[in-house]
Amino acid sequence: MFRRMHVPLAVEVAAARGVAGLSRLVGAGAGMTVPGRLLSIVDPGAVDRLAARLPGGTVTISATNGKTTTTAMAAEILRPRLRLAHNRSGANLLSGIASTLLTAGDAELGLLEVDEAALPEVMRRVRPHAVLLGNLFRDQLDRYGELELVAERWRTAVDALPRETTVIVNADDPLVGGLRAGIRFGIDDAAVARPSLQHAADSKYCELCGAPYVYAAAYVGHLGDYRCPNGHRARPPLEVAARAIELRGLDSAAFDLHLPGATRRVELAVPGLYNVYNAVGAAALAHVLGSSPDEIAEGLGRFRAAFGRFERIAAGDKTLLLLLIKNPAGANEVVRTLVDGGAPRVAVVALNDGIADGRDVSWIWDVDFEPLLAGLDTLVATGDRAAELALRFKYGGLDERAIEVEPSLEAALDRGLDLTPAHGELVLLPTYTAMLRLQRIIAARGLARPYWERAA
Repeated sequence: MFRRMHVPLAVEVAAARGVAGLSRLVGAGAGMTVPGRLLSIVDPGAVDRLAARLPGGTVTISATNGKTTTTAMAAEILRPRLRLAHNRSGANLLSGIASTLLTAGDAELGLLEVDEAALPEVMRRVRPHAVLLGNLFRDQLDRYGELELVAERWRTAVDALPRETTVIVNADDPLVGGLRAGIRFGIDDAAVARPSLQHAADSKYCELCGAPYVYAAAYVGHLGDYRCPNGHRARPPLEVAARAIELRGLDSAAFDLHLPGATRRVELAVPGLYNVYNAVGAAALAHVLGSSPDEIAEGLGRFRAAFGRFERIAAGDKTLLLLLIKNPAGANEVVRTLVDGGAPRVAVVALNDGIADGRDVSWIWDVDFEPLLAGLDTLVATGDRAAELALRFKYGGLDERAIEVEPSLEAALDRGLDLTPAHGELVLLPTYTAMLRLQRIIAARGLARPYWERAA
């Protein structure tokens, strides 16, 4: 029998950092996860010890939609007064968390975006002193399972946290709002609500009696001001809220941020109601971590889009607008924001079915693409499942002559740019792995830095 040699943590860290450096030298984003994977093999308990070395401890943020943006917003608020270990690249599985902690250096606080399925294990390992839970939407059913299963795992993990851990939840989500929490946040402005609950809404039935929730206001998917008609469940009171919301098309948004004992007007440089949710969640977390109302409002005002999330990139005399879509709820909000800002004439939509996307792409039939169609002159369908995507738009009512199928992402990008007039903007709607591929293409053309360098 072989016995595992005891290797000092400092030696393990140095070796893993060396692997990260080699990965970056060959121009691959793998440097964000490979060191963590290596460390986990060499020493499965290293993540726990690395997290324990941070003087300010760690906080974790998870959600189906918006976790990357919410974490980046929180980082913008906190960075002026705290040195952060932040997985900015979005590498949010345990290997990515380990890689972030490896490169923490003199960081004081670990600010960790965490995958929904990985959250219970990550919380058990890093022992966060604050946890932000944003939402649960149907996503990658082949990997996560039904929402109720994820919610039950979250509930068990939250209940196992020490009482001194502050849990911050989105009260507008029926599956999340009922979790044990110290702070609840949400939106409280019926003027920006939808006229009715969307057909693709997920958690719209009471868990206890099965009755459909009654909504005083439905904001994003099933998020809103809900109550069970039989009195079992209802949205709890909000400690942190967005009111007097102003949505400004594709450019920006503004709202009154109500914190315990203070109100500030927040000006966001990113659009969409879902980004208001992200901002309010980040504000609630920053409040728990001791940021002042002015620091919170100023930090949110400084924030610029995370890569692939309403990211604008100059391409000669044209502009690329890159918007991630990955599930019905998120895609519907992207469509809503695009239509409010003026539907595009040309769009490149990329559908992949990689493991990180989910193998099952049937979710595209629950996306309300139809509001885009009246303004579209040309749709370029691309990605591994370009044909299925083209079929979805054909059945949605888009004239076949307006649909071009180009499986190659690079060729589709070029075709979209050819169709875009000078000084115009090309809208790109990719799924997750297609977004990463497009980022590499764009970086190779010198239009933007590689995302792994921006995350370094």
